[in-house]
Amino acid sequence: DVFVMSVGRHPDIVPWGELLSTACRARGGRGLIADGLVRDSRQIKAMELPVFCTGRRPLDSARRGEVVEYDVPVVIDGVTISPGDFVVADADGVVIVPKGVEREVLAKAWAKVEGENRTRDALLAGRLLGEVYEEFGVL
Repeated sequence: DVFVMSVGRHPDIVPWGELLSTACRARGGRGLIADGLVRDSRQIKAMELPVFCTGRRPLDSARRGEVVEYDVPVVIDGVTISPGDFVVADADGVVIVPKGVEREVLAKAWAKVEGENRTRDALLAGRLLGEVYEEFGVL
């Protein structure tokens, strides 16, 4: 599971840090996606817990925020994320795949990867970019 948290990009609410990361990891959590700030970055990095957030700030949220709902859909940057959605995240960003269409989306993604692999192999073999694109349609 990936923890998804929305704080509306509030600059003074920084609820996620080392302790919530520890609790997340202890319960099998795989990472955090937040439209807010986090703290304790070195400790979180040492845990190898992937965190995708809007920034960092050395501040807690004592008496500045409250949990109003959990296990409900949230909207981050215009994308609705619902419990059970499939999350893919890496250094290039975060993708949310709605529950129920995972198989279709993953099949298309693997087809794209296969096309990219064929394109890369052809380019490594010395073929010209235009020729490879015409054949595979992938760049």
